Amino acid sequence: MINETPRVRFAPSPTGYLHVGGLRTALYNYLFAKHSSGKFILRIEDTDRNRYVEGAVENLIKALKWAGLDYDEGPDVGGNFGPYMQSQRLEIYKKHADELISKGKAYYCFCSPERLKTLKEEQEKQKLPQTKYDKHCLNLSTSEIGNNLSAKFPHVIRFNVQPNEKIIFDDVIRARVEFDSNNVDDQVLIKSDDYPTYHLANVVDDHLMKITHVIRGEEWLSSTPKHVLLYDAFGWERPVYAHLPLLLNPDRSKLSKRQGDVAVEDYGDKGYLKEALINFVALLGWNAGDDREFYYLDELADAFSLELVNKAGAVFDVVKLNSLNAEHLRKKSNKEILGMLRTRIKETEYRSQNYSDDFLLLIIDAMKERVSFVHEFIDNCKYFYEAPKEYEQKAVEKSWKPETPEQIKKLRDAFLNLSNPTKDDYEQTLTKVAEELGVGKGKLIHPLRLAVSGQSTGPGMFDLLYILGKDEVLNRINYAIEKIK
Repeated sequence: MINETPRVRFAPSPTGYLHVGGLRTALYNYLFAKHSSGKFILRIEDTDRNRYVEGAVENLIKALKWAGLDYDEGPDVGGNFGPYMQSQRLEIYKKHADELISKGKAYYCFCSPERLKTLKEEQEKQKLPQTKYDKHCLNLSTSEIGNNLSAKFPHVIRFNVQPNEKIIFDDVIRARVEFDSNNVDDQVLIKSDDYPTYHLANVVDDHLMKITHVIRGEEWLSSTPKHVLLYDAFGWERPVYAHLPLLLNPDRSKLSKRQGDVAVEDYGDKGYLKEALINFVALLGWNAGDDREFYYLDELADAFSLELVNKAGAVFDVVKLNSLNAEHLRKKSNKEILGMLRTRIKETEYRSQNYSDDFLLLIIDAMKERVSFVHEFIDNCKYFYEAPKEYEQKAVEKSWKPETPEQIKKLRDAFLNLSNPTKDDYEQTLTKVAEELGVGKGKLIHPLRLAVSGQSTGPGMFDLLYILGKDEVLNRINYAIEKIK
């Protein structure tokens, strides 16, 4: 396989949304493929019909495409190794299970659920380190097996694990890994509904699809001995394994829905940029060996290496994600943000307003360094879209003194005489009025900001006035003088 074009796959089960852990697995496979001029394949592992969720396949594909992880082969794009849905490959798995039976590597098991339950309970009473099947049906005669099959007795096909063997494999991230075959159960390969288990389908498909590297989460490490035994039983070359570290909450528990959003679509809905989420997820367990943290997808592909993936679990730090989102947002052109902002406005109470491009671009320019999300170009500065009806109480107490209304009226009258004022015109006028009143400029700036925005903080004062325009500024000043007591 070393000389072959690298082929990797992301093989999710359609049991719901795409978890951010799944996104990272998909991303690392994608980056490895791009870095090594290989192929990235999407395969849907939908053989567990009890956990299948309607619409989940479409959601998975939508999330991957939103994130920019375009695959070379898959259910909706085709390829030379399909079908790429395991439920469409049942005959392939049955054929390979029969091959293992003919080699003595697998056997039919007719044990009832009741017997299996009793066996498990007995082993638990004996406090055995793990419960395992006792190979009872391995000892059935050929005639017994034939009669049971003819009578259509419910059955499964089990793998025949040999005792007292060392199962050794190499892992790019975890080096050499060793298991004892005495701790590996005679796993079911084909279930009684004729569907394969994950283990058989996974191995057969990886071999037939010429997968060279299996890059997946750490939770599959304990399944790898079963897969290695299957490769060896078929006489196939094993792929290269790489098991990725767990994703952890800040308290170092396993990342779960209970402690926050874990679905990729949730982050998209909340306004995270795909570039930022991909950048952040890439750094959950990998870095290029330096302090760099800002990457675009193609830069990640250039720098990526499995050898630089950490063993230790990676903490999912939302603060860092927010910071990266802000950084990616600032790197976008104002024109690009304009399109995103217009889309967002359509989802708000301002959807019927006909804002000009020039007006919105001025808002973007004024707020770009002050926001982390596109929606904050609205939520953090609603005063651009509507006049304030209420005023920040602490700012009123601090800035709106008994003498303020008369001072602000004088400033208003000076603004009234301006014709098409620029930012400089507003600033020079305010400076002049402050001098005439014999007060510092802050005595006018703070109540003026409060009057036109209702808040004590925001973009530059004169940017704010210029964006709102003279008529709106005068109207707001007049309203504030009447309203603020």
